[in-house]
Amino acid sequence: MHDLPQQLANGLILGALYGLVAIGYTMVYGIVQLINFAHGEIVMVGGFGALTAYLALPGGTTLWLALPLMLIAGILVSTLTAVAAERFAYRPLRSAPRLAPLITAIGLSIGLQQLIFAFYPDAKKARVFPKIPGDPFEIGSVAIQRSDVFLLIAAPLCMLALGYFVTRTRSGRAMQATSQDPDTAKLMGIDTDRIIVMAFAIGAAFAAVAAVAYGLRSGQVDFRMGFILGLKAFTAAVLGGIGNIYGAMLGGITLGLAEALATGYIQHLPGMHLFGGGAWKDVWAFVLLIVVLLVRPQGLLGERVADRA
Repeated sequence: MHDLPQQLANGLILGALYGLVAIGYTMVYGIVQLINFAHGEIVMVGGFGALTAYLALPGGTTLWLALPLMLIAGILVSTLTAVAAERFAYRPLRSAPRLAPLITAIGLSIGLQQLIFAFYPDAKKARVFPKIPGDPFEIGSVAIQRSDVFLLIAAPLCMLALGYFVTRTRSGRAMQATSQDPDTAKLMGIDTDRIIVMAFAIGAAFAAVAAVAYGLRSGQVDFRMGFILGLKAFTAAVLGGIGNIYGAMLGGITLGLAEALATGYIQHLPGMHLFGGGAWKDVWAFVLLIVVLLVRPQGLLGERVADRA
């Protein structure tokens, strides 16, 4: 049990990463009821955009100076990709049966992976991503890597900024109205197309921040990195309540804690030595999802989706 504080810290950090990505899923689904399975690849292209900005800087540039430029580049690449996907892939299918945009999203996910694989230099193997140098910070028995500090700062700041935007700005209130009833919102003069694009763009910006945090933590980016990360983030969005932006972050943190605790402790339970460790963390994450949905099908904080009746 002396490792419990460290495992909780690990789970919190991992959960914050899942939550940042999950917000993109839940914002889009809350408005247009589209499960954007290409969102993991939006994370991936943001990571490569940030890496490109870092490699373009003069040699000897410190990471602290490079990090803001990397964030801007990653956000720009992710946002442009997401907006283009909405305009040319999803908008023409908005009135189509729900299966059509779902298949399109899967195809777009594979297409983005292959574009990076084929055209980005040396993308056939993982590309080295800069890490913040220095010893970890130690708080009692908990060690926090310097690269994780960025995530612990960025995640709550992004959530606070999004909360202010949604509740206090005109565009945010228009987004809430579109989420509740898009047809009535359009009759009231709200440009729902602009609101939908805005939802894609905000989700993509959060995805880029998550991509930079992922790169800083792992020290690499890979053209396949978005698949599992996107799948976990979608799980977090469903766990917290699809369409609920606060539920997405709560679901991410819950999922991260569950993975960390399962990885550290399941194998020590009687008769469970074969079902623990890192190889089983994905299994226990989905076991948690199934259990929560059996007890509370709407997720931890409940669904918030558009009324299509």
